Amino acid sequence: MNKTEQIQPAEHIKSISEYYFSVKLAEVARMNAEGKNVISLGVGAPDKMPSPETIDTLCETAHRPDIHAYQPYSGILELRKAYADWYKKFYNVNLMSDEVLPLIGSKEGILHISMTFLNFGDSVLVPNPGYPTYKSVSELLRANVIQYDLLESNGWLPDFDALEKQDISRVKLMWVNYPNMPTGTNASSELFEKIVAFGKKHNIIICHDNPYSFILNDNPMSILSVDGAKDICIELNSLSKSHNMSGWRMGMLASNSQFVKWVLKAKSNIDSGQFKPMQLATIAALQNTQEWHDEMNRIYAERRVWAEKIMDLLNCKYDKTQVGLFVWGKLPESVSSSKDFIDDILYNACVFITPGVIFGSNGEGYVRISLGSVVEKMQEAYERIKKTEV
Repeated sequence: MNKTEQIQPAEHIKSISEYYFSVKLAEVARMNAEGKNVISLGVGAPDKMPSPETIDTLCETAHRPDIHAYQPYSGILELRKAYADWYKKFYNVNLMSDEVLPLIGSKEGILHISMTFLNFGDSVLVPNPGYPTYKSVSELLRANVIQYDLLESNGWLPDFDALEKQDISRVKLMWVNYPNMPTGTNASSELFEKIVAFGKKHNIIICHDNPYSFILNDNPMSILSVDGAKDICIELNSLSKSHNMSGWRMGMLASNSQFVKWVLKAKSNIDSGQFKPMQLATIAALQNTQEWHDEMNRIYAERRVWAEKIMDLLNCKYDKTQVGLFVWGKLPESVSSSKDFIDDILYNACVFITPGVIFGSNGEGYVRISLGSVVEKMQEAYERIKKTEV
């Protein structure tokens, strides 16, 4: 055995898997290289451009000679104020500039929050099903992950009675996400009030991940709208989905100023801020009109029709009231593995959709279809699957 073979990664790296989409999209890329022309309905990445004002601001400011230096770790003041104004306009939440921290995408924030608040051996409440990064980041930091059930029979909502019966004495953080991914369950004032009350009762920091509130949703909500929520809550938000800026990695968190200062301690030791023209362009994006958002939702509504047709073709049941960038559907009882099911579709029809089990054991028996492809591609996907079903 040579020296390289004797070296092993840290135990916490051994305990997690490479992100599912990292692996699966590499497989899709290989199939495309072989000429298979796979239609991807898997990843929730918008395919439309940001607003013209956003692009113009980026291009114009990037030509300035005074714009290319390191920027403040906390983001430029103008951007923090713009995020605060955005929260007031769309969520009716009052934020001061020191209660906002820009992030290189909200996924980064999951790590920074966890690094800031978790000691070795602390416990974290993570939804099942839920965004896989909540669990993997907690495991990277050697925290004890306690998964709490989200079940269709309970409307994909936390069962607070069940949580009260568990040993949550060492829980420091609880991850929640509404509008929910992957299930599409919407937020409500009643739900947010229950979550905040639970956090206060048990002295648990509530981390609410809120990137989907603008998509096919008439009433965007923030958990910070609950009285006293800032005392115990941190909300992550992102322009990736809502403003077609997934590759820009522009996100933020909002909370009380003390929490923000603590998170900044961690963040300032990891990155060196964001390119100023991108921050200025984000300010422009945050000023997008309601009409701009309405047009995006008109497009998503057209696509949703075809996503539902594909669900019908697959004999899946789904809730027509769900919101967000996906359609979540329940497979027929005869299907034992959502991964095997989607692989059959991938290899036979060259259409990629997401198996529900990657979001947790409670996602087994479900699939998710993204609305990030044009109607024509979704129609073609429908026809391809239909041919294989005959």
